[in-house]
Parts: sequence; C-alpha cells; structure tokens
Amino acid sequence: MLLNPDDYENARQTRDPRFDGRFFVGVLTTGIYCRPVCPVRVPKKENVQLYKSAAAAAAAGFRPCLRCRPESSPGTPAWSGASWKVSRGLQLIDQGFLDENSVDELAEQLGVGPRQLSRLFNDHLGASPVEVAQTRRLHFAKKLIDETDMNLSEICFASGFGSVRRFNAVFSKTYNRSPKQLREKGNTTAKQVGLIEISLSYRPPYDWPAILAFLAYRAIPGVEAVTESSYARTFRLDDKAGHFVANFDAEAHQVHLKISYPDTRNLYHIIDRVRSLFDLRADSAEIDTFLAQDALLRPMVGRFPGQRVPGCWSGFEVAVRAILGQQVTVKAASTLVARIAERYGRPYDCELKGLTYTFPEPEELMDADLSGMGIVGQRIAAIQAVARMVAAGELRMDCGVDTETFVEKICSIKGIGEWTAQYIAMRALNDPNAFPHSDLILRRAATAPGETLTPKQLRERAEPWQPWRAYCVILLWRYYGYLKKIEINKNI
Repeated sequence: MLLNPDDYENARQTRDPRFDGRFFVGVLTTGIYCRPVCPVRVPKKENVQLYKSAAAAAAAGFRPCLRCRPESSPGTPAWSGASWKVSRGLQLIDQGFLDENSVDELAEQLGVGPRQLSRLFNDHLGASPVEVAQTRRLHFAKKLIDETDMNLSEICFASGFGSVRRFNAVFSKTYNRSPKQLREKGNTTAKQVGLIEISLSYRPPYDWPAILAFLAYRAIPGVEAVTESSYARTFRLDDKAGHFVANFDAEAHQVHLKISYPDTRNLYHIIDRVRSLFDLRADSAEIDTFLAQDALLRPMVGRFPGQRVPGCWSGFEVAVRAILGQQVTVKAASTLVARIAERYGRPYDCELKGLTYTFPEPEELMDADLSGMGIVGQRIAAIQAVARMVAAGELRMDCGVDTETFVEKICSIKGIGEWTAQYIAMRALNDPNAFPHSDLILRRAATAPGETLTPKQLRERAEPWQPWRAYCVILLWRYYGYLKKIEINKNI
C-alpha cells in the first residue's frame, strides 16, 4: 500500500531523522528505494512513491540504496498504528521465527488464521510476512558485510539463510552484485579478534542517559556494568556464555555495539535482544505527541522528551528481581539479586572490569538453596515456582505471549500479584501498554501534590493514555523523582 507523498513531503525534503524507518522512498527514475535521510539529492515529488516498510518497497521491485543503506535504519516502529497481531508478528519475525517455521505456524502462534495474518500485514506494512522476513535477512546480511569482517558463510547463516547458494542468489538478484563483490566494494577494516562490532540506529528524540540511569540503579554487580555513556553485561544463550558492550553516540543517533560470543548463528538474536533492551524501535516523536494531548502529561513530556521503556536481556532475570523488589527499596532488591547471582551464577572470564559471572538460569534456581541471604520464605517459594514453570515451558516471558494471558498465568503463583506481573510485562514482554496501576509512586505522581489516587482511580485516569501506558509509567516515575529533588534542594 502506497502512502500519500503530501503527508511526508516536509520530512523528505528536510531529511528529518525522526522519520527514519517510518517510511521508505521508491525512486521511479532509478528503481532504488531509500531512507528519508538519504544524503543524495532529494528526488522530485512526481518521481517518488512512498512505502510503509522496506519490505513493501522491495516487493514493488525497488532495489536498496547503497548510499543510505536501508538496512541501517531503525526499522519499522512496532505498535505504530498497527494491531497487536502485526506488532507481535513483527517482533517474532525480527527474532527469526520464520527462519525455522512457516507462516501457518506464525499465524497459530498469534491466534489468527494464515489468510487473516497475511491480510493484516499487507494492510499495515504493504508486504506479506514472508516478504518482511526476507527483507530482514537481506538487510541484516548486508549490514554484516559492510560493518564486520565476518566471513561470508558465517554471515549467510547468521542472517537466517538456509544455504550459501540461496544467499548468493538473493544478493545477486537484489543488488546486481554477489556478496563477495559487495564486500570488495566496501572498506571494512579488521576488528579486534573475537569481537563483532556493529552500529544500531534509533530515531530522535531519545533520552538515553535516562535509560542508562534506570539500568545503573538496578545493575547486578558481576553481571552488568554501566557508565554514563555505556552498558555492558554477560549472558548465556544455548548454554554458551558471552558479553556485549553498548556505547551511545548521540550525534549519530546510534548505539555502537561490541559482541563477544562463540556462535555467530545466534548473532541476530543477540542484537534483537539489545534492541529490545534499549527500546530502539520506538517512535518517540509519535508517542510524545500523543501523550502531550493530556494536560497532566504535557509538561512532563516537554521537560523529558524521548523517554523509552527499558527492556531486559532475560525475562526470568527481571521476574526474579521484581519478586525480590516487593515491599522493599530498589537498592535492597539489587543487593538480594546480587547475592543470588554471586552464589549460583557461573564464573565468566572477561577483560572488562566488573563482569565476572553470568546470571543463573531457571534450571539452576528451581531447587536452589536460597536461605541465609535475607530473602523471606514466601519470595523464595515464588522465585522457585517461576523457575520451575519457565524450565518446564509452562510460562513464557517474551513477545510471543500477550499480557493478559501472561498476567493470569504468573499471578496463579502464590506471592505474585498484579504489580509484579505488569512490571514484568512492561520490561520482558515489551508491551507498551502494560501498566502496574497499584504502584504507589504512580498513584502519587498522577494527581495533585500531597494526594494519592487509589489503584482503581489511577487505572481510570490512565484510560486515555492507551496504548502507550508503559511510557507513561517511565515518564511519571522520572517526573516524580525530578520534583522530589527540587523539593530536597529547597530544604537544604
């Protein structure tokens, strides 16, 4: 489906980075599609067609631009005017679901029929699920060719292609060049042995210092290390250990990522988790504009534009700290989770200061002795119950499950309530509408100073904030903390 050029003409003419990935420009005179920030001369309006996604432009027969590199855009924003099914489908495709499964299985995962799923994708993205997945593979492979010194066979399988032959055929058809010719055309320099270096783009505005401050306040010693401009952590995937470091570049609107992991076939999954961790796909300009319609939120958005919802590496890890955080301070919860990580995490040898072990997996905690750490018995039982359910495949904490189903399932565990479930959904399920309405700070921040709403009143007050209530949570927490600091400074 084509977009109306009039709606995006100013963004195209000014190369507005806020629109990067929100639409793509097919140039009729060249047969190439570009990002709206492409540095080449802006084509005449009558010579372009605008598409909702890169996959739609590719399906229309346009080739990716070698100058602006559509593979380096922030991508199509999840939840941007699309249904829940499309948004979740996009996230699953980004995680490589269609690399090993069929469209029918994707539809079943989302609870719709294959025909309905294809119709939804074409309505919202202008392309089918298969075309979206193919573009994802192609773009990721092109990015690895341009930015890394990985050999081409590694890139082939890391990108989700089933064979080198198919990999070469797709590239030759799309770029009129083989992967080898594209690599020779580039100027990739050798990187540090054992490290994959790649850059991930985001749309401004993005208050990344705020997200780093959020993560730093909750960092697990030995597992995470946070500075004013970077985040690093250890992880385990398929029982192999690794780590990554993410450095923010405000001028380029990018995150420079360094990954150390022994199996490049999981590279895309690692990068996808990093994108979710930092909420890189979000369209803050659109979200801020929506939230600023509310009189309460308007001054908050004005002071703190570009708030993102911090995700996580592991839903289980977030669940453990959420359970430990019930009725205690954030710092107290961090102390308790650090004790668990130190006792049951696996040692990790890393040159980076502060990274010494990986967080324990569910199988390692479901029967672990958690006594003597200052954790009350009810919370120990809840952590072990969650660990058993996750290990048995009875409880999922990722974008493949809807929040309502997840909340009902996890709240069946004694000691876990609505607040804990919604907090996990906000960070692990990446649900932009998750809302822990019983949170005390939120109930104070959403009303006049000195007053506190009831959970029911807050939930009613938040009705107009849908579908972005999770962003309201971060904004209200941030603004409340800001006002408290002002109050403290006045009393000094």
